[in-house]
Amino acid sequence: MWDNISCWRWTSTGETLTVACPRVLKTVFGRNGNISRNCTPSGWSDVFPNITSACGTETHQDKLLFYLVVQTLYTLGHSLSLVALTTGSAILCLFRRLHCTRNYIHLNLFLSFILRAVAVLVKDHILFNHSAKCSSQPSLVGCKVSLVIFQYFIMANFFWLLVEGLYLHTLLVVFVSENRHFSFYALIGWGIPMVFVSAWVVSRIFLEDTGCWETNDRTIPNLVINGPIGFSILVNFILFISIIRILVQKLRCPDMGGSDQSQYRRLAKSTLLLIPLFGIHYVVFVSPSESIAEDYKIFFDLALGSFQGLVVAILYCFLNSEVQGELKRKWRSICQDCRLSRSRRLNNVVVQNGLELPVQLHSGTQSIIQSETTVL
Repeated sequence: MWDNISCWRWTSTGETLTVACPRVLKTVFGRNGNISRNCTPSGWSDVFPNITSACGTETHQDKLLFYLVVQTLYTLGHSLSLVALTTGSAILCLFRRLHCTRNYIHLNLFLSFILRAVAVLVKDHILFNHSAKCSSQPSLVGCKVSLVIFQYFIMANFFWLLVEGLYLHTLLVVFVSENRHFSFYALIGWGIPMVFVSAWVVSRIFLEDTGCWETNDRTIPNLVINGPIGFSILVNFILFISIIRILVQKLRCPDMGGSDQSQYRRLAKSTLLLIPLFGIHYVVFVSPSESIAEDYKIFFDLALGSFQGLVVAILYCFLNSEVQGELKRKWRSICQDCRLSRSRRLNNVVVQNGLELPVQLHSGTQSIIQSETTVL
């Protein structure tokens, strides 16, 4: 039986079953206590000793509350990001005029954010699903598969952030056509994470095949998955600084015309909005080692980082001038079609010696059209 605390196996009446404290509490509070229940003729007794004293939650209520707040925030953030990114992806796919390499890269970044959000929500559901806690090996296999998929989508998201930085930096420095090299970018965004996640799975099987692979006690598996992510963050930060330097040089160029200067001013203004697109905020806590600021790192990476997809969708889709122009053009087209349809209905009215309406029209519709035709 699962009682929202631990899994209590079958036992005979009159016996006492003792289990260790839940792993999540041991991880958070560092205490290896035990809790027990008696099997009575009327069912399980209450848990003893009190879990707050046995598992250490009594003196760490603030820390437990912190983790609950973080989980609530990143669940909300990923949910909102999922809605915004799905809507933005549909817009970029539906309008043909928005089909270009730049928006293809944005679209893949949106997709990586979507998959990341789905993976996080599914992973939490599997790890904290109460009904599955008393299941046996099949659920453990499914849990490991979900964590592998989760790690892949997390890494793919970081590498598509790197692709965004590489693409913009390439346009400013090399001046290549933006319609080229998309397959190369796709290989970076989806291919490289596959290689490292496969290596992580192998290292897990041979070095740390414990539980659902959610612990990180060994150095090598943790380095295989976090090393490339940290490298992509640092490279993106270097690209970000280089782009700012290039834009500043362009702005200080005395031979620049007014229109060009205005263009680069807009680019410089856009650079301030590149922080969520490049994931620059991650560089603050890029160190793989544990530090005093662990709680701050968790809060920024999980809680605030979950809203990154929402911010990116708003800035680079809904507030994009090209997207807004296409949406306005589509809205005007719909309104024009409605007016033409209304005009056709009114033209069906035959005027002979006054108003004569078609017999097949409903009487209520006849009165509306008659009044509108009279006004016209």
